[in-house]
Amino acid sequence: MSTSFEVIERVGISTESISDAIKSVVLSAHNEKKVGWFEVIEQRGRVTSEGKVEFQVKVKIGRKLSE
Repeated sequence: MSTSFEVIERVGISTESISDAIKSVVLSAHNEKKVGWFEVIEQRGRVTSEGKVEFQVKVKIGRKLSE
């Protein structure tokens, strides 16, 4: 028996922390369909026009496909 996964990429954004950005994007994807695993593949940020620091993460998400 073989198992296969779909892999998607999403970007999470938070003005609180990198961890909050990760948690937000992973839980959002999980609410749509069960997440099997995730991997943070990029971290970056910016300063908004209001002077706030914004954390951004690109996350690779794996979901098991129906058999």
